[in-house]
Amino acid sequence: MLKVTWLGQAGLLLEDPNIRIIVDPYLSNSVEKVNPKNYRRKEVDASFLSIAPHVLLCTHNHLDHADPETLPHYLNNGNAMDVLAPRAVWEEVRKSGGSHNYVLFRRHTQWTCGHVRFTAVKAEHSDDEAIGVIIDDGDKTYYITGDTLYNSEIFEDLPGKIDVLFLPVNGAGNNMNMHDAGRFASRIKAKAVVPLHWGMFDEINPEEFICTNRVIPRIYEEIAL
Repeated sequence: MLKVTWLGQAGLLLEDPNIRIIVDPYLSNSVEKVNPKNYRRKEVDASFLSIAPHVLLCTHNHLDHADPETLPHYLNNGNAMDVLAPRAVWEEVRKSGGSHNYVLFRRHTQWTCGHVRFTAVKAEHSDDEAIGVIIDDGDKTYYITGDTLYNSEIFEDLPGKIDVLFLPVNGAGNNMNMHDAGRFASRIKAKAVVPLHWGMFDEINPEEFICTNRVIPRIYEEIAL
């Protein structure tokens, strides 16, 4: 079973004694520089920037998911890793060079690192290349939707059993709102449902997300799954 820590926004750190995985880390103030109203409500915890992941995964090419101020901390630290990314992100991160293995990660693509298998699935977002990801560690199946709206085609890509579901609930920027996220979660029937994409640039109250098996995360803390 993977220990999962919320990094804020849609960022996650998944780890066990044998692997460290970082998904969509946003640990800077890049977005505020473009849109001042979207300032960080939570300060950056710089300790997470010194982590050496085995896998770095970005679900799409938006600043708060493929952050040009955050990613270099992992790409330029001298440690080789697998970098999984859809084309627009893939083309950008490859400019960093290094000894990383840059994997073009698109819908239906699978990649295995150690005991963990990654599968890219459909996402419906304003970035046409956006993906979600299924992470299977052989014990539990974790589904990170990435930024997405409710789209019935997504369910065609999913396995029969999902233990933990991570999904956006902010209802802006072509993401599901709380009502649609609740319908989405109800259809998947995961054992634990973790709402993401709130509290960084907004005052959203996650308690308003009504969902069976809801687990509300706290930034920079392990999620109780």
